[in-house]
Amino acid sequence: MAFVPLASVIAIDGPVASGKTTVGRLLAERLGYRFIDTGLYYRAMTREALARDVGLDDSTALGALAKELRIDVLDDRAWVNDKDVTDGLRSSEVEAAVSRVARVVVIRHAMVREQQRQAKAGDVVMVGRDIGTVVLPSAVKVYLEAPVDVRVKRRTAEYASQGLKMDANTVRDGLEHRDKLDSERVEGPLRVAVDAFVVHTADLAPGVVVDRIIEVISQ
Repeated sequence: MAFVPLASVIAIDGPVASGKTTVGRLLAERLGYRFIDTGLYYRAMTREALARDVGLDDSTALGALAKELRIDVLDDRAWVNDKDVTDGLRSSEVEAAVSRVARVVVIRHAMVREQQRQAKAGDVVMVGRDIGTVVLPSAVKVYLEAPVDVRVKRRTAEYASQGLKMDANTVRDGLEHRDKLDSERVEGPLRVAVDAFVVHTADLAPGVVVDRIIEVISQ
């Protein structure tokens, strides 16, 4: 029997390596929805700032740049003013700078507007860290959790799949640092929305997590 979801906008939040991207993409495929990873907005913004030599601590200049840009994201691709910039999003330069750009309040405001614009048409699964609490407060909200040890193992395996050998302690330090930044930032901190459906993903395959989400949103 065909499944007809009651929710056309689904927000998935959670810390690094909690399974958001994998689960979100699979859920979108199951529902026939668009999948949007909001981290790509900040990577696209960072790429443009670096390319134009805009100071990463200059909030005025960054804000002015953001007003010039229309950023669109779909699946694993991003476009800035209709130009595909996907190939530059994972560069070491962007990787090193994106967390600084993402903390700038004026940038977060600009990216939230872009995300809301893309979600307006509905039939979308959007993943990030402040989607249910800030970006799409009226969406059906899901929050994914997993212990640090599990997330370290996942992230280390992800690096290995990319041909990168990373020490587990280094990965752990990076995750804990990112958790601290995400939870303590003034604008859009990582939080569990009061009406979010919380899933502990440590011992669950992505498909099982998706089954549980579908069960909830179909009620």
